[in-house]
Amino acid sequence: MYKINKENLSALFSLIADANELYVPANINGTVNFAAWDEDVVVDLDTLKTVKSPKDAFFPQSETLYTCKKDGKKLNITPEELQNKDFVVFGMKACDVRGLEVLDKVFLVDPVDSYYKARREHGIIVSLACSQPEESCFCNAFGIDAANPEGDVQLYMTGDELYWNAVTEKGEKLTSLVSSLLSDADSAKVEEEKASIKEIVSRLPYSDLSLEGWGEEAVLLDKFNSPIWEELYKPCLACGTCTFVCPTCQCYDIKDYNTGSGVQRYRCWDSCMYSDFTMMAHGNNRTSQMQRYRQRFMHKLVYYPQNNGGMYSCVGCGRCVDKCPAGLNIVKVIKAFEKGGKN
Repeated sequence: MYKINKENLSALFSLIADANELYVPANINGTVNFAAWDEDVVVDLDTLKTVKSPKDAFFPQSETLYTCKKDGKKLNITPEELQNKDFVVFGMKACDVRGLEVLDKVFLVDPVDSYYKARREHGIIVSLACSQPEESCFCNAFGIDAANPEGDVQLYMTGDELYWNAVTEKGEKLTSLVSSLLSDADSAKVEEEKASIKEIVSRLPYSDLSLEGWGEEAVLLDKFNSPIWEELYKPCLACGTCTFVCPTCQCYDIKDYNTGSGVQRYRCWDSCMYSDFTMMAHGNNRTSQMQRYRQRFMHKLVYYPQNNGGMYSCVGCGRCVDKCPAGLNIVKVIKAFEKGGKN
């Protein structure tokens, strides 16, 4: 266990960035999201949740797959270069780290997504325990410990100090890189911090959220055909906000862009909440907003866990609770079924 004073964080970031690409929670015009670090970036480790999750570093919102150029009658296709340099994502929370495990079960099974795989292999995760979990958090319902985040290095903030604990070989390598800025520490304050976090989590309003009747053992048709969906979906605006802030949503579209000198094929995040999602020649197989709304939550709470050993496609980060303009979220769905649709 090591520690570093917060006043030395700029030097720490500089040292890391000399050898790796570095992404940090950055406060840009009052909004905190992960961004590439440079000396002018305002790093914000105090804000609990970035607006978007850091999955963007591994599964970008938009990325070029390959470029096509015509040379006379010859067509040249150039695949985009895979990630080939290590990078560090600094300050990921436990829920967001678990979110990557959910994505792994999508992109690292046959056929393996080579773009995602390269980023996972080169990505180094420095996780940060949640000092002050918020009312919208419910990660504990999914077996996630906010006080013990997974990652290559675990960080704990106590007062003016950050405690540093290397967990994996990648973490040990990063620790060696910055060892000149770290000093030895015992774990007493870290244990106090863990106890404090667990106490806060136990008092959160969704701490007793029950997943009984969902997951691997869910009765699929009973849930799918329930009349409860007809009432739940009505306030939905189909804006897609919930999918774009979610750490586990993995839907994307593939499009072509005419550059004037060729065509770039790229992929970008998409949303199952949109009426043109997976549009085919004959139309869309989900023709109403109720069906699209139901699909989102059935996937997270039933389809995904049934296909992945009981792991849910939700990590309880609470971003959908915070950001949905209509006040709809996965907690409301779970509680509505728990009550049988009764208010």
